[in-house]
Amino acid sequence: MSQPAFEFDDEPLDDPADPTFTVAELADAINDRLRGGFGDGVWVRGEIDGLSNRGPHTYFSLVEDADNGRAVIQVQLFAPAKKRLTPLLKKHRLDLRDGMKVRIRGHLDFWAQGGRLGLKMFDLDPRYTLGELAQSRDEVLRRLVASGLIDRNRRTSLSPVPLRVGVATSIDSAAWADFAGELESSGFGFQLTVADTRVQGDGADRMVAGAIGTLARGARVGLLDVIVVIRGGGARNELAVFDSEVIARTIADVPVPVFTGLGHEIDRSIADEAAHTAWKTPTAVAGALVDRVGGYVAAAEMAWQAIERAGDVRLDRAGQRLTEVAHRIAARTEAAVDRADERLAMRATVLTSVAPAVLERGADWLDRAAERVVERSATAADRAGDRLDVLAARVGAVDPTVQLARGWSITRGADGSIVRSIHGLTPGTSLTTHLADGTAMSTVTDVRSIHDDPETGEPTAQSTTEPDPPLDPTPQGTTEPDPPLDPTPTENEPT
Repeated sequence: MSQPAFEFDDEPLDDPADPTFTVAELADAINDRLRGGFGDGVWVRGEIDGLSNRGPHTYFSLVEDADNGRAVIQVQLFAPAKKRLTPLLKKHRLDLRDGMKVRIRGHLDFWAQGGRLGLKMFDLDPRYTLGELAQSRDEVLRRLVASGLIDRNRRTSLSPVPLRVGVATSIDSAAWADFAGELESSGFGFQLTVADTRVQGDGADRMVAGAIGTLARGARVGLLDVIVVIRGGGARNELAVFDSEVIARTIADVPVPVFTGLGHEIDRSIADEAAHTAWKTPTAVAGALVDRVGGYVAAAEMAWQAIERAGDVRLDRAGQRLTEVAHRIAARTEAAVDRADERLAMRATVLTSVAPAVLERGADWLDRAAERVVERSATAADRAGDRLDVLAARVGAVDPTVQLARGWSITRGADGSIVRSIHGLTPGTSLTTHLADGTAMSTVTDVRSIHDDPETGEPTAQSTTEPDPPLDPTPQGTTEPDPPLDPTPTENEPT
């Protein structure tokens, strides 16, 4: 197998005018050019994104949303530079966080192992960050003032006994422990409802607003007296979470007072401005609630003591008036008893003088009444005897035995009932007739009415089928009995 032949001229491979670099040489050349062009470093501003701490070093991206897309440069803050910048950050109460706008200085460096251009940070301008925070805060405040929301929550009324407390905080924080411990040590019966939330980092503003909104729903139905938003101390830029407009608007819509205790002695957040009352620390918020309840209890005790004193005074006065009234009643009662005794004695005297005459008149009347009774009794007895004779004659007139003796008879049917009419009688009916001296048995052979023709036995034109009226045994012309003896005295007789 034959190999192709290559013909090379004798020109050298490296031309000083157009040198060829290795990868490492190119990286070094890039860094030399960068250091030559930016010898003292370069200032860059942007927003921190993706911050992470790996060992003593810190890494993040500095980003900017430009018209042609998002610009990104990687930043490395190594331990020596980080150590030098820590006092500066603490002095201005700043802490590097995602979303923080910064102006930093560093050396451009091309990292050959990764093939990336980066910025080795060695300085930071805190005035830029603070200015950005202040500018953003002022813009939010202007919008809240224009919409009338900045003082809406301050117009709500705080309960005189705010024992039902809603708390928006991180339950893993020292702020929650300090707040709850302060309330517990007060000895009052606080009822805490906690909405756990992040208070720093990405999305913390929306989470805090959501926690406040959740508690506000309980307040609207009367379950809470006050809502507390607390967190521990931290860097000034961490407080920027509570400069969020969404948190301020949520606070403005809460129907009960909102207290804030965000752990900053100097700075006030927009949440502090929108809240009913802002306190420096969570412990101060708890102390305010304890003081409020304690003041109510003290006022109630004072009111009770005043009521007790007033009651004692009124009881004393009432006792005095009762004693005076009792004395007057006793004096009047004694006088009334004396007058009653006098009237009783006078009436006893009159009765003693009048009684014999009355008794004598009564005895005379009784004597006369006895005489009249004796006289009237004989007359009444005679009249009663006459009436008895008349009644006996009447009874004898209707006695069946007497009637039978006169020729009358009584006819009964087979069932013993008296036969008063031909109706119901048929030939063959057995009859029993009672006479004065005995009884006769007979059988009906023919039945005729008194209106039938005696020869033919046929009914006449005037005959009717109505039965004859029965014989009335009651004698006619009876007289009323004499009235009984009236023992009522006459008008001239005493009763």
